[in-house]
Amino acid sequence: MSEIQGWTLGFIIVTFAVYLGIAWRSRVKETTGFYVAGQGIPTVANGAAVAADWMSAASFISMAGLIAFLGSDGSIYLMGWTGGYVLLALLIAPYLRKWGKFTVPEFVGDRYSETVRTIAAIAAIIISFTYVVGQMRGGGIVFSRFLGLDITGGVIVAALIIFAYAVLGGMKGITWTQVSQYTVLIIAYLIPAIAVAQQATGIPIPQVSFGQILDELNAMSVQMGLSQFTEAFSARPQIDVFLVTMSLMIGTAGLPHVIVRFYTTKTVRGARYSAFWALFFIALLYTTAPAVGAFTKLNVLEAVNGVAVDALPAWVDNWAATGLITFGENVTTIGSVSNNPASGADLIVNNDILVLASPEIAGLPAPIVGLVAAGGMAAAMSTAAGLLLVISSSFSHDLYFRRVKKDSTDKQRLLAGRIAMGLAVLISVYAGINPPAFVAQVVAFAFGLAAASFFPVIVLGIFWKRCNATGAAAGMVSGMVFTAAYMIYTLPVFGTAAHAHIFDISPEAIGTIGAIVNFIVTIVVSKMTAPPPEEISEMVENIRYPAATRRTVSAGTTGDAA
Repeated sequence: MSEIQGWTLGFIIVTFAVYLGIAWRSRVKETTGFYVAGQGIPTVANGAAVAADWMSAASFISMAGLIAFLGSDGSIYLMGWTGGYVLLALLIAPYLRKWGKFTVPEFVGDRYSETVRTIAAIAAIIISFTYVVGQMRGGGIVFSRFLGLDITGGVIVAALIIFAYAVLGGMKGITWTQVSQYTVLIIAYLIPAIAVAQQATGIPIPQVSFGQILDELNAMSVQMGLSQFTEAFSARPQIDVFLVTMSLMIGTAGLPHVIVRFYTTKTVRGARYSAFWALFFIALLYTTAPAVGAFTKLNVLEAVNGVAVDALPAWVDNWAATGLITFGENVTTIGSVSNNPASGADLIVNNDILVLASPEIAGLPAPIVGLVAAGGMAAAMSTAAGLLLVISSSFSHDLYFRRVKKDSTDKQRLLAGRIAMGLAVLISVYAGINPPAFVAQVVAFAFGLAAASFFPVIVLGIFWKRCNATGAAAGMVSGMVFTAAYMIYTLPVFGTAAHAHIFDISPEAIGTIGAIVNFIVTIVVSKMTAPPPEEISEMVENIRYPAATRRTVSAGTTGDAA
C-alpha cells in the first residue's frame, strides 16, 4: 500500500466511523423522525445540511473539471445552481414549509388531487434516481483510485456504505451526518486550493489569485489543441448556454430532495434563515471552483507538454490504471490534450478526476491527497443519502400508503421505504458503472427533469389560484415525457443510439423547453376546465400571508379530478 493509499484509507475510516456513529445515535422509529427529523433541526445546522445535500459529487468532484475544459462556458453550472438556489429560497421553500407536509408530492396532492400526487411521486422517484446515479459514479471514482479497486468495485463499495447509514437513521440521522460531512468536504476543498494558489502565485486566496495565470493558461491551451479558457461560447452554442443555465436554475427550484430539507426546521422563519446560511456555506465552494479548474488545468498542461509517454509524472500512471486517463493510438510524446475520447488527442483526461488529482499534480503531501478523497466521498454520500430518502418517502408515503395499503402501520411504511431504497441502490449501481455522461452532466439531466415536471406546477400552485388538478396533471406528464424522450433520443441510455442535437440544444438544456411545455399545457387545460373549489383557492391565498394560519383540507376534499 502506497503512502497516499494509507492516508486515504485512514481519513475515510475515521470519517465513516463518525458518520455511522451519528446515524446510530440519531436512529428513529417514527415516520416524523424518519422523513422530517421531527421538525426540530436548528437553523444553522439545517443550513449546513442543505449545503451538504446541495453540493454533491457533481459540485465537489466534477464541476471544476468541467470548468477547466469548458472555460467560461462552464459558468453555466455556477450560475444555474446558485441562481436556482436563490429562486428556491425566495419563491418556494417558505411557502411549502408553511404548508407543513412531509413530501413535495404530498403538497401537490393537497393542492390538486390524489392523481396528481401519484404522478408527482413517480416523477420524484425518476428524478432522484437519475441524480443518485451521478453520486454512485462519483463515489466509485474515489474508491477506484485511492483503494486500488476497479470502477465496478468502487461503485459497489460506495453504494453499500451509503445504503447502510441512509436506512439506519432516516432524515434525522442524515441531517446530523450531513452537518459533519459539510465540515469535511469544505475543509478538503479549500486547503489544497489555498496551497496550490500560494504555490503558483504567492497569494493564498484562490478566488483572487487565479486571475494572474489566465494569460499563461490561454496560451498553453491553444498550444495543446484546446480553446482559450476565457473565450466565450467556444465549447457550447450561445443558445445552449442560456438554456442549460435556465434549466439548472428552475430545476434546482423543483428538486424534491432539497425542498424537503425546509420541512425539518422548527418554524417558517427558521426555513428562511437556514436558506441564508446554506447560501453562505455553498458560496465558499462555488467561488473557489473556477480557481481550482484554472490552476489544475495549467498544472496538467505544463506537466505533460512535450513529455515522452514513458517519462510522464507518476499521477498519470496512477489515474491511467483506473481507465480515466487514456492515450491516443501509437502516441510516443504528448502534444495535445482533451477530455473528449473522440477528439484524437494524444492524452485524454476525464473531467471527473481533476479535483481529486489536483494535490498529486501540484506535488502536495500525501495527507492532503487523502483529505481530498475523504471530502469527495463526503460530498457523494451526503447527497445520495438525501436522494434515497426522497425515493423512500415517495414510494412508501405517497404510493404504498396512499394507493396500496391505506391502513398500513408506521412499521410497515418504514419497511416499504427501506425496501424501495434497497431497490434504488441496486439499479443505480448498474447505472453508476455504465453512466451516459460525466458526473455533473448526469446530475444536470436530473435538474432538467425536475424543471420540466415540478417547477411549473409548484409555482402555479402557490401563485395562481385558477390552476386546477386537470391542468397540473396534463402539464406534468407533458413536460416530463417531452424532456425524457429528448434525452433518450440524444444519449446512449441503456444501449439506445445517440442522435444529433436539434437546433443545437443539448440534453442538459432541454429541461427549459420541457418547463415551457408544462406551463403552456397547465395554463391552457386549466382555463378550459372547471376552476378548483373555493376552499382550495382560499387555502392557496392563505399560505402567501405569513401571519395567517394554515388551513388543512380534509381527506377526500381535493381539487377537480385529473
